Order: sequence, then C-alpha cells, then structure tokens
Amino acid sequence: MKLEPFDFTTDAAQAGIAQIVSRGLAEDVGDGDVTSLLTVPENALVDGDFIAKEAGVVAGLAVVIQVFAQVSDQVQVTPLVADGERVAVRQVIATIRGDGRAILTGERVALNFLQRMSGIATATRRYVDAVQGTRAVILDTRKTAPGLRVLDKWAVRLGGGQNHRFGLYDMAMIKDNHIAAVGSLTAAVQRVRQGDARQRPIEVEVTTLAQLAEALQQPVDRILLDNMPPEQMAVAVQMTAGRIPLEASGNVNLNTVTAIAATGVDYISIGALTHSVKALDISLDLRDST
Repeated sequence: MKLEPFDFTTDAAQAGIAQIVSRGLAEDVGDGDVTSLLTVPENALVDGDFIAKEAGVVAGLAVVIQVFAQVSDQVQVTPLVADGERVAVRQVIATIRGDGRAILTGERVALNFLQRMSGIATATRRYVDAVQGTRAVILDTRKTAPGLRVLDKWAVRLGGGQNHRFGLYDMAMIKDNHIAAVGSLTAAVQRVRQGDARQRPIEVEVTTLAQLAEALQQPVDRILLDNMPPEQMAVAVQMTAGRIPLEASGNVNLNTVTAIAATGVDYISIGALTHSVKALDISLDLRDST
C-alpha cells in the first residue's frame, strides 16, 4: 500500500495557498501601509529586481506572484528562473514592475514566503546531494510552522526531497505512546488494521531490534527505525531483507546522513528541514521610478 503524494497543483491546494497569502497580507497590512501611502506618489510606476544574496535553491516564486496579485492588479512579477532551480550569489531571480505603493505594500510578505521556502528547498537539496548514489530518499516530517504546512512541504519537494504523510489523516503512524496505550506493538497494529475502514498505509516506529522482529510479523507498510545508530540500522536492513521499506529518523544532520544512507535504509526523515529553517537571503531592490 502506497502513500499517495500530495498534489500542490490542484484547485483545493491552490485555494489553500491563496488563503495563506491572504492571512499574511491581512496580518501585515491591516487597514493600510501608511508609510508607502504618504511617501510614494499616487500611480508611480516602479521597476525592481529580486536578487539572491547567497547561493541556494529558489522556491516560492509562484507564491510571490500570488501575493502581488492579491495586493493589486497593477503589478507584474516575471520569474527569470524556475522554482526548484539553483541560483548563484547576486543572481536576479525575478523582476517586478507596477504601482509603487502596491509593490512596497506586498514586499515584506512576499519576501517572507520566498526566503523561508527557498531556505527549506536549499537545505533539502544539501541532504539530497549528501545521499546521492544510495537508495535513500529524503523525507520531511510534520514539524512544520503551524498554518504553513502546504508551503513548507512544497518547498521540500522543490528541493528534491519527498513528503512524508501530510497530516494525521492520510497515514497511520504508530509510535511509542500509541504502543504504550494499548500494551504492545502487535495490539496497536491490529487495532488500526481492523478498525480503519479506508485501510490507509500503516507505519510503525521501533527502537530496538526485538521490536523490529515483532513489527516484521505484522501487516505494516513501513517501519521507522527511531534513533538507532548506523551499525544497528545496518543489522535492521539485513533482518528485513527488503520485505518492508525502512525509514531512519532521529537527530539526522549533514554530518550523519551519508553514513545513515549507506546502511541501506529506504527513507530518511529529517525534521530540521522545516523546524529549523535558515531563510535564504533574498532582497527586492527597486530601480528608479519612471
């Protein structure tokens, strides 16, 4: 049973993104951008450039376009690269032209989305590059900014990673607290398998090889090796022998991910992709108005 990937292009997904943008603008603009209204001449036409101040992977240009579309129909954003593309220092990644007041009103919200998403995509690409040549796939987690999950997970995909479950509803993931609540791993799996009318994929978390042996006897679709050292993961891979996909998780970083991937696990999930984001430095520089 396969977890179906989230489709960010559907009408429902795009409507959700539009709502995120709307909330961001409402939070920042309130009843008006007093500074721009009082300093920028009415109907002033300006041009500007979005410039990468550091190398990385761009993500979120589509969201930038949505921001300015909601601010004014008198603003045109023209991407010069595609979302998911690597960019160099000082590279112009998009241009903007239109009403000066509207551009300055939307600037901060647009950059907040663009910088965060690009930071996530850049970090993801570093991990993807670090496991190149292995079978390991880099996954995100649910450790996203509340209300921004669709953007955080979209950025991971643009960075070359894949998405884990999107929420609590699209995959059953049995963890230590679930096991403790019912008394055993086997009992937890049986309750989910028998009780879920939709028969969603089941993943179970194990911390020991003994738990792994128990999990291998259950009708599960993936097993998560939680905080195991690489030597123990390698043994787990041998025990499993390809019968069920294995996911490694817990305190993964760029110093450890290559060794983890070398054990032969199928997936590596990394919370830091989204919970410890370093924004990519991108600026919007306006040129002389005309």
